[in-house]
Amino acid sequence: MQNIGLIGQSISASRAPSLHNMLGELKGLPVKYELQELDSPEAAAFKERLASIREQGFIGTNVTFPFKQIAVDSADEVNDSVKKVGSTNTLLLKDGKVCAFNTDYTGFIRGYRTRLGDLPAGKVLMIGAGGVGRAVAFGLFEVGAIELFISDLNVAGAEALAEALNEAGYKTTVVATGDVAAVAKEVDGLVNCTPVGHYKTPGNPLAESAFGGQKWAFDAVYTPLDTEFLKAANAAGLKIVSGFDLFFYQGLDAFEIFTGVEVGDVTPVWDQFREKYDVVSDLI
Repeated sequence: MQNIGLIGQSISASRAPSLHNMLGELKGLPVKYELQELDSPEAAAFKERLASIREQGFIGTNVTFPFKQIAVDSADEVNDSVKKVGSTNTLLLKDGKVCAFNTDYTGFIRGYRTRLGDLPAGKVLMIGAGGVGRAVAFGLFEVGAIELFISDLNVAGAEALAEALNEAGYKTTVVATGDVAAVAKEVDGLVNCTPVGHYKTPGNPLAESAFGGQKWAFDAVYTPLDTEFLKAANAAGLKIVSGFDLFFYQGLDAFEIFTGVEVGDVTPVWDQFREKYDVVSDLI
């Protein structure tokens, strides 16, 4: 049996076990994906659990909130995506080493290109500068972003991300909360990387009147799939990239890293997963 984990907090409803276990079945691999939920957000708790699953022979683990940046310190080797983004969500445990990757970054790029093809991201407003926002922000410049505007209630977090992006040569500006609606009307793409819109934190982080005139929108939230943010974007005629796209493609990338087995044609995997687990959307 090849054991894989997910270390994080509030992960009991994660669909990651379903996706990875199904991929194992499709590829004839004895994969078992197990949630590793922690009560403490401290780095020591993360390191203790990582050491525990390594002793148990796990081949890898995904990492989610609030450990994506903390986990980098536990890596012996870091992939280029981790060097660029500064965080990791995928740790390969192999040959006595911990190797870090960021499939949020690669998964966003794959999801965007699958939905929008060669459409350049252009000027983009991103609300939310936390864990997944960091990976998405760097990914945006790989799909043709020319300028990024970031807004977050945590101004220091937004400024730190903007500084990292500017140092990497990517034009980025922090936007005050009160200016978000006006900036939204001047960009090509709208991105939500806040928890607003999730079942537990319903709503829309952007006023509906701010939608319209843009070309595309992405929401990192995928429970529910059709968030208020994406509904408003769809109603305004924008093309959609969903949080489920990110979830799906980051999962495929992680599975290939963990097992060394290429998934190949993703269409039957997409169709089977959505049917088997009743993943219903009116927008995608």
